[in-house]
Amino acid sequence: MTTLTKFFNIDSDANLKGITHKNNIIKRNIIAYMAVNGECTLSELTRELHISVPTMTKLVQELVDEKIVNDLGKVETPGGRRPNVFGLANSAIYFAGVNVGRDHMTYVITDLQNNIIKESTDTSFELVDRSQCLERICLNIAEFIDTCGIERGKILGVGVSIVGRVNPETGRSYKYFTSSEESLCEIISSRIGIRVLLENDTRARCYAEYTYGKSKNESNVLYLHMGRGVAIGIVIDGKLYYGKNGFAGEFGHIPFFDNEIICACGKKGCLETEVSGIAIEERIIKLIKSGVNTILREMYDRGEPIHINDIIAAARNDDNLSIELIEEAGEKVGKAVAFLINTFNPETVIVGGNMAAAGEYLMLPLKSSTNKYSLNLVYKDTKFRVSKMNESANAWGVAMLIRNKVIGL
Repeated sequence: MTTLTKFFNIDSDANLKGITHKNNIIKRNIIAYMAVNGECTLSELTRELHISVPTMTKLVQELVDEKIVNDLGKVETPGGRRPNVFGLANSAIYFAGVNVGRDHMTYVITDLQNNIIKESTDTSFELVDRSQCLERICLNIAEFIDTCGIERGKILGVGVSIVGRVNPETGRSYKYFTSSEESLCEIISSRIGIRVLLENDTRARCYAEYTYGKSKNESNVLYLHMGRGVAIGIVIDGKLYYGKNGFAGEFGHIPFFDNEIICACGKKGCLETEVSGIAIEERIIKLIKSGVNTILREMYDRGEPIHINDIIAAARNDDNLSIELIEEAGEKVGKAVAFLINTFNPETVIVGGNMAAAGEYLMLPLKSSTNKYSLNLVYKDTKFRVSKMNESANAWGVAMLIRNKVIGL
């Protein structure tokens, strides 16, 4: 399968000349077309890709011989000769997706049609900005690749998503592991010996959410991530929006409140300072100390940390204080979402992250506040939905993104 890896390697293709280089580009276009449109005939390919019939016939047959494309036999037509139908052989090429979370790592293997073949989670991992942690990340990814049951040569790319600011073009993280002259992408790629794409975790999740749940005419979507922090992913005309340096989506750091709370970014008054999971955790501890009643008091008295998941669970168990804090956060973030509605006019707003598990305790005040502060003409056609995806969504999203990059979508 070494030749398959080289076939999709852009750098090695740059050294090829003439007809070989041209044919490789056409082959990639054939694969990309099938990946998007599914099974097709030679006539469809020649028409859509503007390639002559003899050339297309030759190159598709080469892809069949290379076991990248399957000849599925003849299809029934109203009259005339029955054409052969061709489709991708999903067992020929695979991609890996890895999400490096604050307290876990998630891994998936996907095929050419974005189906998840294998997934795994390591809950013993903790993300810290130290060289030992980076070493463990590389070792964990290498071990997953080696034990996933897929021949290494068939895995043509690994997507890695991580929290914080990331520039996918340079492969650099601007929050973790920034001391090396090499980019984080280059470090991981050299250690595992496979091409790597580095991506922000919210954007990776946004792409998974968009791909998983989109309707036929849905191409402008906002993904609102409400976890311990707050961020958005943006899809415009079916494509992720990155901004100039890949930093678009820092929604949690808009100066929304006139308060003296210092945000993790170093500034005061950011949206995150009052509506994030961390802000709610800090607020409930302060209220418990002041004597406010809650079923979480026992956890506090035992010296146990109170996580946003505990607060959501308490709200679902009819704890008034927890319900009040979640609803208050929903109302505040809804006002901020109104700015997004008026600016982007999306078809859909998807709400995900830990806090999405609060359900209507969060969504009712969020939607009510958004309706109140946005323009009715803009808001009335916007749909809201809560994420139904599991923890593997980030890894799946970044696996799809490296797949798109490799095959040229």
